[in-house]
Amino acid sequence: MPIVKISKIANYFSLVKINHTIFSMPFAMIGFFLAVKTHGENLNLRLLILVLLCVFFARNAAMGFNRYVDREFDKKNPRTALREIPREIIRPKSALVFVIINALLFMLSSFFLNILCFMLSPIALLVVLGYSLTKRFTNLSHLFLGLGLGLAPIGAYLAVTARFDLLPLLYSFIVIFWVAGFDILYALQDITFDKSEDLKSLPVLLGKRNALILSAIFHSVAILLVVSGGITGHFNYLYWIGAAIFSSLLVYEHIIVKPSDISRVNLAFATLNGIASVIFACFVIGDLFLT
Repeated sequence: MPIVKISKIANYFSLVKINHTIFSMPFAMIGFFLAVKTHGENLNLRLLILVLLCVFFARNAAMGFNRYVDREFDKKNPRTALREIPREIIRPKSALVFVIINALLFMLSSFFLNILCFMLSPIALLVVLGYSLTKRFTNLSHLFLGLGLGLAPIGAYLAVTARFDLLPLLYSFIVIFWVAGFDILYALQDITFDKSEDLKSLPVLLGKRNALILSAIFHSVAILLVVSGGITGHFNYLYWIGAAIFSSLLVYEHIIVKPSDISRVNLAFATLNGIASVIFACFVIGDLFLT
């Protein structure tokens, strides 16, 4: 493949922060393998690949749309001014085409899963794309982001079973409160800019200290739901080891991010949460098949 084409692909991967797929993908795998184990299904490699593709395409569409609709704000914000669209590495129209292609590929992938997933795919797209507009009218945008990522475990479960159940829904709610909690931390960086542009967020509404308290409350709810999931699913010791590590990393985030010092927000936001999701998923899936 020519170097120029590789560079263009890398630019689009950078546009959508492809490494941040690590937040939703592990929970999608929990939903998938939970369905396989609890319903006595054989591991279907085709289904697994389709689920991975659905997560990949949906997230690409969501992040690409976010960058497209926020391009004027990104130009003004010093923190985001070096993103691909403000720097004209990727043109807005090209980004929009990228969004449309990924949205269509997501729906096509869902079609090959089952009819229920295909019928729900437009609603899923509405949620994940709609998040990008929420900062214009509500301070609860963080929960909308959580809802978008929270579709991953229940969506993967539906791919195998084509039915709703309590346990995967619990994992979706874990993701909602976990993501909302760390997105509040991330939004601390933009309080001044968001106020100047009349953009809404919980840190803008509450201030740093109270926003951090609410973030900790959201993460506490996520931890309680992790415990509830372990009890409801009758998991064994591997699950509880993973739950303890996941919970400890969430607690550590709130130790290193303070109202007077948010310099380690990126460590808390990206690194710790990425590690937490992967470790938790590995232990949950290990518990399903090894204990």
